[in-house]
Amino acid sequence: MFKGSFVAIVTPFNEDLSVNFDELTRLLNWHVEQQTDGIVILGTTGEAPTLSEAEKLKVFQHTVQVINGRLPVIAGTGSNDTLKTVSFSKQVESLGVDGLLIVSPYYNKGNRQGVIRHFTSVADAVNIPILLYNVPSRTGVNLDVDVVLELSRHPRIVGLKEASGDLSYATAICAKKPDDFVVFSGNDDLILPLLSVGGVGVISVAANVMPSAMHELVFAFLEGDIGHARKLQLDYLDLIHALFIETNPIPVKAAVSHIGFKPGGYRLPLAPLSEENREVLDEVLRRYFS
Repeated sequence: MFKGSFVAIVTPFNEDLSVNFDELTRLLNWHVEQQTDGIVILGTTGEAPTLSEAEKLKVFQHTVQVINGRLPVIAGTGSNDTLKTVSFSKQVESLGVDGLLIVSPYYNKGNRQGVIRHFTSVADAVNIPILLYNVPSRTGVNLDVDVVLELSRHPRIVGLKEASGDLSYATAICAKKPDDFVVFSGNDDLILPLLSVGGVGVISVAANVMPSAMHELVFAFLEGDIGHARKLQLDYLDLIHALFIETNPIPVKAAVSHIGFKPGGYRLPLAPLSEENREVLDEVLRRYFS
């Protein structure tokens, strides 16, 4: 089953904002070397809303080919259109990914039964594991605890990326979920608290620049060295916060550039960091990456 630090990886672009597959290859191989436990490709951090379906399919296929079974690859295929999500998820499954990340339907904000049927429709149509993705700050919808628990009984819905930041909510799910249903933190500043109530890892933005540390934090806790896990969580807190000084993935792409990669620019409506925030981020990065 999935566990550890999975990087929510950035999508590198060329100067013309086409996908830079050469740089994506560099990043993927680096993550294997740096002990990242899995790749989450084309989630929020990967600027998925601005890539066409054709581009996404190429990115998924390229990622599967480069990783070549060395790590699990989880593809973000969710949308707010159930039929489209089902169709696209089936296409992506055929490329050989190891799992799917399906975000709660946004904007049209389905009611309880509609949301359950949305996820169940996808799970019934594919034969690979699905992680639910709860991120109400993006979607305007919080998956109710009882909805998550009902969905957790589906044999292909195996876990949750929990990014609400509400530890009471996460604790309620961990208290009642099946033993084989996994919960990942979707917030880098709350990895340790979520692990402490039964989580198994993080789907991490910060892992784009400090993959080894995020892996070490998770496995220190899982292997019983709680003191070391606490130290890592606290030691990296300033950097984690700096990576969210503006809308993700604007700061983290700047940070990826700082450590020697070429992530390129952003597709609108994202734009580069303000000069003021760039100075703040640079000061923090200098402290961590001299």
